[in-house]
Amino acid sequence: MSAFKPDHPGADVHASPNFGPRREGKRPSIVVLHYTGMETGTAAESWLANPLSEVSAHYVVHEGGRIVQMVPENERAWHAGQSSWKGEADINSSSIGIEIVNGGPLLDFPQFPDQQIDAVIDLCKGIISRHAIRPENVLAHSDIAPGRKIDPGERFPWSTLYDAGVGHWVAPSPVRGGRFFSLGDEGQPVEALQSLLALYGYDVPIDGVFGASTQLGVLAFQRHFRVQKVDGVADVSTVETLHRLLSELPGFAR
Repeated sequence: MSAFKPDHPGADVHASPNFGPRREGKRPSIVVLHYTGMETGTAAESWLANPLSEVSAHYVVHEGGRIVQMVPENERAWHAGQSSWKGEADINSSSIGIEIVNGGPLLDFPQFPDQQIDAVIDLCKGIISRHAIRPENVLAHSDIAPGRKIDPGERFPWSTLYDAGVGHWVAPSPVRGGRFFSLGDEGQPVEALQSLLALYGYDVPIDGVFGASTQLGVLAFQRHFRVQKVDGVADVSTVETLHRLLSELPGFAR
């Protein structure tokens, strides 16, 4: 792919050959945030531009705040993999992917520098404006691929993005005792929990059985919205936080 004019003002261009047309006339309605999980941003860019990798992203945001666009926003980048959100399985066709340079588990989960987060916020605001993306559709890779991915990880400052006008967030309810649901539990209360997770967007069964898929959905939710205790147990804090998030969405019956 030859060079193209960046969609985001001031972004550098490093064109990747790994892209294609968005399928079935789909348009971007989701922003997916990743960490690169590699030692350097240069290595990540090289991998995303290597035709043998068969992966790409629309943008890479470096630690110092430099933004690199690798695929035009109107094209389908290959960043989401097997994933689902609100019943949509072809996330690549309905999303814009942002890789944030961070070593993740390879480098013991380093903090995200302030200048990098400022650049992510600026980039997301532009994307949201260009494509009218709803706040609750600014997502983690772990949200759309529970159990398979954990990025951008528990150290990603979602509340900072929200305070700047990006994404959906509520202060999590305090972790405390009380009734909880965990692996192996069954019954109508578990089905109600599954229904709430699915209503928000998570790919969980609604069968009244707290199995592995439900546990993974709870873990993904906690990793994004209740990082104080990420254990896959649907405790009072987790359920309250989920319900408060849903209560802020248009059309949700309170």
